[in-house]
Amino acid sequence: MTARSRAISDSSAFAIRGVIEGFYGAPWSHEQRLDLISFLGNRGMNTFVYSPKDDPLVRHEWRTPYAGTELARMAELITRCDDNDMTFMYCLSPGLTMKYSSSDDIEMLLAKFSAVRELGVTSFGLLLDDIPARLQHPADVAAFPDLVTAHQSLIGNVFSQFDADTHLTVCPTQYWGYGDEDYITRLGRGIDPRIDLFWTGRVICSATLDLADAAVFARATGRPATYWDNYPVNDVAMGHELHIGPYQGRDPQLHRFSTGIIANGMELFESSKIPFATIADYLHDPENYDPEASWKQALLDVVGQDNVDDFSLFADTVRSSCLSADDAPVLGEALERFTFESEYGDAATAAADLLAVAHTMLGAADRLLDGPVANPQLITEVRPWLESFRVGARALVEVAELAAAGRLATAGPSRLLPYLDTLRAAHRRVFGDLLDMTLAELVSAGGSPPATPASPRTASPRTASPTAKE
Repeated sequence: MTARSRAISDSSAFAIRGVIEGFYGAPWSHEQRLDLISFLGNRGMNTFVYSPKDDPLVRHEWRTPYAGTELARMAELITRCDDNDMTFMYCLSPGLTMKYSSSDDIEMLLAKFSAVRELGVTSFGLLLDDIPARLQHPADVAAFPDLVTAHQSLIGNVFSQFDADTHLTVCPTQYWGYGDEDYITRLGRGIDPRIDLFWTGRVICSATLDLADAAVFARATGRPATYWDNYPVNDVAMGHELHIGPYQGRDPQLHRFSTGIIANGMELFESSKIPFATIADYLHDPENYDPEASWKQALLDVVGQDNVDDFSLFADTVRSSCLSADDAPVLGEALERFTFESEYGDAATAAADLLAVAHTMLGAADRLLDGPVANPQLITEVRPWLESFRVGARALVEVAELAAAGRLATAGPSRLLPYLDTLRAAHRRVFGDLLDMTLAELVSAGGSPPATPASPRTASPRTASPTAKE
């Protein structure tokens, strides 16, 4: 561990600071995991949670033991964590097929944990999320009055076989809400207080994590929450979004009723590093955390000096997520000026100013898509969004040039409709709703500038994704 990461670790308010590979989709490669552990360790993170939803040996084939290459790779991940003073937490998700009343299933679960324990792992996760909310097997229905009782029994059986040096974290079937609902309250009160519980907050993808809510959870369950924070994850219904904006909306005093935060990443590995870096900054010093300053440095670190200005301009157009209602602040201000000046001021200057902004965006898109870049894997990951960014920039050039020529009303609908159709067909959330609304209004209104600009500040904040938790 570097001197910088050791100093961060010594002064951090949160005991647990890490990342979980817990998304639906293609898991990260072994090399990517090794890279990420070093990346996180250098930023003061101390936990890497292994739980890829689409790794069959974790979920659908949880009974199958590790062997050969899988076992060797697991050992290498554990060693890399040790080298970076990080905890490697290994998780299993048996709830889709497990019979809670079956002693054979419990023995298989313990045997799987034991095999990993022999590699040096002392932190385990038992994940009971995204499974049916009622007992399925007739034997379980006969043995237990309800799901929470079955889960209490399972957790107790597992934890009783752990020694004093082995830690267990459980993800409950109800993992979001106010924190004092019946299931989570009964579960918390019915298991050993040394067991941690994952919690995502008010909703699956929470806009805020509040101190008052954390206190409610702690009182109800008898322990502080370990937040499984579903950011920057963008799987399932969020796949059209690119979550690379800064970490925000987390109470600076959250550590008072929380053991820490485990952030769920995207399948897009290099892209995830940008928000991960800002999350590390928050966890290091939540009371003095500055999201914009942290984000600026994170972009520089991940993108590289030569491309950071261009990429930052693009990144400003993909800010929107469960954490942020801002669609594209830079463009929003430009369109506000264009609309106002076109109606009440100097229309020629308004068109020229918008054209300058559009050309700047178009140049950035061209250089990132076609020129040399310091982090080619990052550009490959975000290419679909960058291509929509370029289409949008070209559309804005068209708007400005038509306005300057006085032809926006006559030629605008036919010239702008193809851009609008292309952006909608691509289905990538770039510029949020801002550009779509602007182009749609210009097309339908016969090319007249919108009476009220489609400002990101008027957008309704989204507090949750319709997807299940990763």
